[in-house]
Amino acid sequence: MLNIVAIQGRLTADPEMRQTPAGVPVVTVTLACDRSYAPKGQERQTDFIPVVAWRGTAEFICRYFRKGQMMIADGSLQTRKYTDKSGNNRTAFEIVADGVHFCEKKSADVSGAPVSASAMIFSAGNAADFLEMDMDNDLPFS
Repeated sequence: MLNIVAIQGRLTADPEMRQTPAGVPVVTVTLACDRSYAPKGQERQTDFIPVVAWRGTAEFICRYFRKGQMMIADGSLQTRKYTDKSGNNRTAFEIVADGVHFCEKKSADVSGAPVSASAMIFSAGNAADFLEMDMDNDLPFS
């Protein structure tokens, strides 16, 4: 079976770290994700999707992301059933993040210190970066 989800959206609030009774870090954030279409004559709708991250991923989110920043989260979709305060049965859907990624250029880190230009530029690579392999002799499998 396959349960893989990747979404991109903006954080609706600053992340807040919590801990389980066993001391495991966890954070829940909500990503505002625009739908890829808009009905004619209407504005594009936005979905607000909860994302839960544990341990190191939770710490990473709290350290480097703030409200309004764009984030990509990948993981799996999970559901939970619960009873609300009025006694109604409810189902919650959330993404449990395996990883999160930056997806926009930052002019400064969260402390306000400028990020060096070299940290923001990624090489596209060139032919000298690659090694040509002899397909008959160099492959470790057949």
